[in-house]
Amino acid sequence: MLSRFSLPGLTGKRRFDDLSEKEILALAISSEEEDGRIYAIYAQKLRSDYAASAAIFDGMAEEEDEHRRRLIDLYQRRFGDVILPVRREHVSDFYTRKPVWLIENLGLDRMRQEAEDMERQARDFYVAAAGRSSDIDTRKLLGELAAAEAKHESKAQDLTATHLGGEARADEDMAAKRQFILTWVQPGLAGLMDGSVSTLAPIFATAFATQNPWTTFLIGLSASVGAGISMGFTEAAHDDGKISGRGAPWKRGLASGVMTMLGGLGHALPYLIPSFWTATVIALIVVFIELWAIVWIQNRFMETPFLRAAFQVVLGGGLVLAAGILIGGA
Repeated sequence: MLSRFSLPGLTGKRRFDDLSEKEILALAISSEEEDGRIYAIYAQKLRSDYAASAAIFDGMAEEEDEHRRRLIDLYQRRFGDVILPVRREHVSDFYTRKPVWLIENLGLDRMRQEAEDMERQARDFYVAAAGRSSDIDTRKLLGELAAAEAKHESKAQDLTATHLGGEARADEDMAAKRQFILTWVQPGLAGLMDGSVSTLAPIFATAFATQNPWTTFLIGLSASVGAGISMGFTEAAHDDGKISGRGAPWKRGLASGVMTMLGGLGHALPYLIPSFWTATVIALIVVFIELWAIVWIQNRFMETPFLRAAFQVVLGGGLVLAAGILIGGA
């Protein structure tokens, strides 16, 4: 005979309040098993680059396995050796785990945050389950597991102190920061520089040649969108990140493409204003802000000396702007 949980798509989901103690214990067993596997996956993903954090998740996976073993022992004593296949997705008002662990380049901080959320949800489940149990042994175990999950945060802190003391934590934080810069900041900065600077000449040449704001806007829009698409695909295609370690191509391509487009649109959008000189003055102000934003990003994230970044970006942008105005006004 089919279990009423074996085909949830056909029979519908159950509400948590309608579950029996047998079903609650089965649900707890499957939940602990899934959490243990997720922690093991996190550890595997981190092992090559963040060995100390991988050890933390190994410890948390072992803790979940111990919880599962205790639950199975209790289940066997009360209900026999055949455990009902009850899982989270079979219960309509029960929490589910977001499949973030499927993400290939899931960041270290995101893993830590997900682990905290998992522990909090597990604690709430055991508190609710213990409150519904009438069996003394079951109520006792569920209460102990609720307390254990509540202490998982301090357990994680203990593991962090053991495996991420001093220099190890600093090294991992530096590695995570470096990965963020390589995957998002560097491609985005390159895109912003390309979009802001390379579109100056065609936009302002068109503006001074035609003195037609609408035509200038269309040229700026096409140049910005075209440059964004080109930069995005170029960044994504030229390096898959496996050797360079720069991260997923689609992330770098997205950062580069979007920032390239925004860099050009910044001084193209003012030409939606019908007055040519008003639009041009506002566009020049936007260019000034864009160039100094690039200088700030270089100094803040790439650790480029401020004066050197200012000289390179402002001088280069100024020359391109001057070329566009001179050519358009010729």
